[in-house]
Amino acid sequence: MVKIIMGLKGSGKTKQLIDMVTEATDSENGDVICLEKGPKLTYTIPHKARLIYASQYEFASFDFLKGFISGLRAGNYDITHVFIDSLYKIVKEAPEDKIEPFLGWLEAFSDSEGIKFTITISADIATASEGVSKYF
Repeated sequence: MVKIIMGLKGSGKTKQLIDMVTEATDSENGDVICLEKGPKLTYTIPHKARLIYASQYEFASFDFLKGFISGLRAGNYDITHVFIDSLYKIVKEAPEDKIEPFLGWLEAFSDSEGIKFTITISADIATASEGVSKYF
């Protein structure tokens, strides 16, 4: 399962993500990962969730993010949910032509590995392509 929460800055995406992380740590019987750009969520998400700061790594492309996610799974088969806050801020690569193939890969990875993914994107929802909007 891949779910996207999309909206302009200040629309409540991160608050919704925090609520979802909290619910996941309370209800799921596995490890919950939250990937964010910097230490903004350190004191707002439950300590049971594994918080990873993307700023500690050089996420230059969606291919790097694919490898990072694959490595997380290779090192931990107990992951049930991965939350990614502000995808376009984490991956520095221009997203327009790369986002749909990445989401397709993520959906296939989710299906094969049994991991749920929730992603926030700061952009106008009206500009989302059909390939992106199917994950709303």
